[in-house]
Amino acid sequence: MSEKTHKMQRRLTRRNVVAGAAALAGLAVLPRLAGAAKAPKSALKYQDTPHDGQDCAGCIQYEPGKSASAMGTCKVVEGPISPKGWCLAFVKKS
Repeated sequence: MSEKTHKMQRRLTRRNVVAGAAALAGLAVLPRLAGAAKAPKSALKYQDTPHDGQDCAGCIQYEPGKSASAMGTCKVVEGPISPKGWCLAFVKKS
């Protein structure tokens, strides 16, 4: 085997190791992201009133409470959420 071929194989092996390590590191982070903490209300400028006709009840992030007027939760904002509230994370339900 020539020295050039040997260096090329070694270089490719290093690339594979680095790429594999990066992929494994990414897989290790995924469970942490899935359980990531929600943002504080202040960070997303949450308010208990609608904004320009938008409210939490019409957002895909909102998880309703036991009744239409009961406080619910949000997938991205921490704490109890009013169905009539609003924040910067608003995404209209389709």
